[in-house]
Amino acid sequence: MIRRALLAPVVAVLAVALLWVAGLSCAYADATATAQISHFERTGTGLSMLVSVPADAKVDLDHVAVTIAGRLATASAQAGSTGQVRRTAILAMDTSTSMRGAKFAAAKTAAATYIDALPPDVYLGIVTYGGSVTTALPPTRDRSRATATLEQLALHPATLLYDGVQTALDDAGEKGQRSILVLSDGADTASTTPLGRLTAAVAQTDALIDVVAVDRAGTSTASLRRIAAAGRGTVLPSDPTALSRTFAAEAGVLARQILVTAHLPAGLTATRGTVEVTLPTLPTTGGGALTASAYDDRLQATPPAPVADRQAHWVLPGWVMYLGAGLLAVGLFALILMLLPRRRADSAEELVTSYTTRTGAGGTGGAGATGGAGAAGRATPRLDAEHALASATTAAADLLRRNAGLEARIAHWLEGAGSDLKPAEWLLVHLVVAVAAGLLGVLLGRGDAILGLVFLLLGAIGPWAYLMLCRSRRQQRFAEALPDTLQLMSGSLSAGLSLAQTIDTVVHEGSDPIASEFRRVLVETRLGVDLEDALDGVAERFDSPDFSWVVMAIRVQRQLGGNLAELFDTVAATLRERQYVRRQVAALSAEGKLSAIVIGALPPVFTLYLLVTNSAYLHPLVHDPRGIIMVVFGVVWLGIGAFWMSRLVKVEV
Repeated sequence: MIRRALLAPVVAVLAVALLWVAGLSCAYADATATAQISHFERTGTGLSMLVSVPADAKVDLDHVAVTIAGRLATASAQAGSTGQVRRTAILAMDTSTSMRGAKFAAAKTAAATYIDALPPDVYLGIVTYGGSVTTALPPTRDRSRATATLEQLALHPATLLYDGVQTALDDAGEKGQRSILVLSDGADTASTTPLGRLTAAVAQTDALIDVVAVDRAGTSTASLRRIAAAGRGTVLPSDPTALSRTFAAEAGVLARQILVTAHLPAGLTATRGTVEVTLPTLPTTGGGALTASAYDDRLQATPPAPVADRQAHWVLPGWVMYLGAGLLAVGLFALILMLLPRRRADSAEELVTSYTTRTGAGGTGGAGATGGAGAAGRATPRLDAEHALASATTAAADLLRRNAGLEARIAHWLEGAGSDLKPAEWLLVHLVVAVAAGLLGVLLGRGDAILGLVFLLLGAIGPWAYLMLCRSRRQQRFAEALPDTLQLMSGSLSAGLSLAQTIDTVVHEGSDPIASEFRRVLVETRLGVDLEDALDGVAERFDSPDFSWVVMAIRVQRQLGGNLAELFDTVAATLRERQYVRRQVAALSAEGKLSAIVIGALPPVFTLYLLVTNSAYLHPLVHDPRGIIMVVFGVVWLGIGAFWMSRLVKVEV
């Protein structure tokens, strides 16, 4: 009985003690509760921060204290951002068929609750992911549009969870605070975005991601936990009946944010440090203070001074510069067209008129004088292209005459390429192209002299490369048509035609460039040039050893006799076999040639791309001695590698 009498007071004392301890714990929790800096951004004179506080905290906004890198800063606070800091919330909703029924209805009701509880300055966007990912609502502050969008949502098979989160991250933008709330009830099934790449993209941004997992628990939420951890958020398990409370709590986090603005302390020299915010609470909530801190590596003592405009005069807009470049290009193109020779066969009447004019001017007959006067009267003065550019062409010709070797080489290359330009005209066109390329480089580089020099160099090399390309293609067509031409000549000789008649047959029935070259041979022979020498000229213009053998065979046959038709058949068969071997070697070495071209062209092409798009990235390579050394060694080794690979893939047949 005594024991039972003592048991009741003891139990009462223990209950009171437990209640006292619980009260102390609650009071300690209130006194040491912490806040969180959800977002901060650099302003002209300091920092603007959004601080999230607990739901039951009442903050004294007039006594907020901020320390930056250990130094006290002048600060002020206000409830909400009131639009000074952009806040964007993206609602990513699972619209897969696994959400059908009461679950989808509860999700739409919870989303409507979330929309109603958001502060009015928050931009809201909606992304749906099921069988496809859709931005149902771009970020907007129009809540009626958001509500209407919810009513139009429909379910689809499959779950593109990772693609949906990536789209929500993209729609959130890059400015201000970005919050993403993901609703999911199933694992990803067919996303093109891997989970690792998604979490890496989330970690590189400042977006906050919370995930509401409906009817999911345990290991099934592992991927959701990874996404939330990368976005500094949490996974909130929930059943359909509690979705509205969960969504309302998430909206409440944004509604309870406090905007804290702090000015950088005078004389601050640190560029990085800890930013700590102390928020005292009102006595009605138990007193104490809330603290929040974050590390910032973008501190500056003073904002960067604006760069003074050195140009006092009016600056032309950018479109004027590009318009001028376009007009310059059109003018240069027209100039090149004017330089191209225009050869037109004179009519019989013009030839007779020209002849009578010349004879009339040289003789004393009245008829001749009358004819000359008539011709002069019919002639109207006009500005011919050759007359307009006579001075420039004459200057180029004088320059070439001082260097006979250069003129001979240019003439040889022009003849090999089948061009009608004269060496002086080609030199003038070359100069125009080089200058135009240099001006284009300066315009693309917005005045960058290095890019201008690079384009000038390309303009100086480009015409020669084009001329060599045309020449090599013409030589290739000549070599491919040579066996058939020899076969045609053999048949003509067998039919009883002479060699000159055989060549005339090739002129009429052959294909270019052989037909045009043989026509030139006939003209030269009619002017007194020996047939073998005229044919040697063809072999020299095309650098063709095969045709040189043909000319040698003709010369030997004319001196010693023999069956020239049979000799042509033999040479044609030999040339066909050699071409077969060449094609086989070209097919076997095509992969090596392509590799050599790609490896050799990739560094200069990529360098040119960087010069046009981001020339500042290459400045260390030309302004730093170490960069210059690297460039020199890179060019040397690239040249050695390109030369070595070209020797490996080149096979002489």
